[in-house]
Amino acid sequence: MPDEHKNLVIELDGQPLTLAQIARVADGDAHIKLADTRRESVTASRRVVEEIIASGQTVYGVNTGFGKLSDYVVPSDELRELQLNLVRSHACGIGNPLSIDETRAMMLLRANVLAKGFSGARVEVIEMLIALLERGVHPVIPEKGSVGASGDLAPLAHLALVLIGEGEAFYQGEKLAGAVALQQVGLEPLQLEAKEGIALLNGTQAMAAIGGLAVRRAITLSVAADVACAMTHEALLATPTAYDGRIHRARPHAGQVEVARHLCELLQDSEIRASHLENDSRVQDAYSLRCAPQVHGAVRDCLMHACGIVEIESGSATDNPLVFADTGEILSGGNFHGAPLGFAFDYAAIALTDLAGISERRTERLVNPDLSEGLPPFLAAHAGTSSGLMIAQVAAVALIAEMKVLSHPASVDNLPTSGNKEDHVSMGMTAATKLRTVVENAEHVLAIELLAAAEGLEYRRPLKAGTGVEQAHKIVRSHVARLTQDRALSNDIQRLAQAIRRGEFAL
Repeated sequence: MPDEHKNLVIELDGQPLTLAQIARVADGDAHIKLADTRRESVTASRRVVEEIIASGQTVYGVNTGFGKLSDYVVPSDELRELQLNLVRSHACGIGNPLSIDETRAMMLLRANVLAKGFSGARVEVIEMLIALLERGVHPVIPEKGSVGASGDLAPLAHLALVLIGEGEAFYQGEKLAGAVALQQVGLEPLQLEAKEGIALLNGTQAMAAIGGLAVRRAITLSVAADVACAMTHEALLATPTAYDGRIHRARPHAGQVEVARHLCELLQDSEIRASHLENDSRVQDAYSLRCAPQVHGAVRDCLMHACGIVEIESGSATDNPLVFADTGEILSGGNFHGAPLGFAFDYAAIALTDLAGISERRTERLVNPDLSEGLPPFLAAHAGTSSGLMIAQVAAVALIAEMKVLSHPASVDNLPTSGNKEDHVSMGMTAATKLRTVVENAEHVLAIELLAAAEGLEYRRPLKAGTGVEQAHKIVRSHVARLTQDRALSNDIQRLAQAIRRGEFAL
């Protein structure tokens, strides 16, 4: 968690956060604080709520029940009990807890949204979230139970439980009762006032946290995919003509142009290419090589779109009702609906599945003796006696099969909830959690291509590949030894997947 030597401070002012900022806080690599400029706006919003209660008006979310129970008016002397009951009753999460980084991202996003000053919560609520982040207290939040409208109710309820001294939290590697965790760091439980329960529970911060961090990982692996492709390109004695910038400027999708440029850069000064330039009878290569800029580029464009959606959402008021201090009105709407995020995460999962698919097709060309331009069958040093990378390619196929199932969009599904009051939901949380799995699988599929491509390059020695490819080969070899005889490959694949995740192949 944040150490004293970490000097990056992010001030929360309700404005959009970048994925990089979200990731820094998620990793415990930044401090956060509430911007002084937001205190007055947050307080003004809270004042509207208090004035409405004092006037005896009936306003949804302030002094009524919730969902189908919105027609029930709650007396003023029961408003505190209403907040407690709301948080407790909505804490119905199921399954494994979110990771610490996902939980931290979720807490950050919730605090930033409250800082916009449209929620009617007190400054103390925001400061409590920030204090938990700064002191490393992380609510135990089960990952299942949200349909993405009215936002991520169950996950956010588990977050809110710890604020009031209930539920469970992780602290210094231990799972503790929420009250004990607060005591350990010198914090008193928060007494929620009117409107603050729903202000904490309504919103898209769970799906935005999980999906946003997954998109961040996906952007990193999309760069590694170019590197893997370039390595395979050299090992298969392919021609770089298809990467000529003139071709891609004639169809100027931003991602396509950038990937073509990147591939040319990685392949620059290749001795392997020079060695077969004059006697190469092939006019063009297979699609998995020739069309890499078009496919990889489209994936990048998709991921950047998803990144933009998450960043907009990070600075959006997503609870209900919203408090407008300038007019003294409280308006009920539907900003909690997760459709923008759900669509984006489903789109990203589809794109990444195709990226993994084109990677596996290149791996197949490396290990298949009918396609590998003279490389040993399955890249085995002693084919027949040894199986080489035969089953590594099988593993890639298995991962992609799972990815194809997970690429069915969650956002097209709908089951009404809350007595049919909430009759159309986003399933955005499902989209986010399955995207997380798709990203993890894609990292491993690319790791298998890197493993195979590095092995293929060994059989082209003493010729050197392009400058960037040689650099990538050294990184692979820093984690994985050459395959001189059969061995268990699971750890090799895992090490390379972790290197991809850390950004080591961002060349």
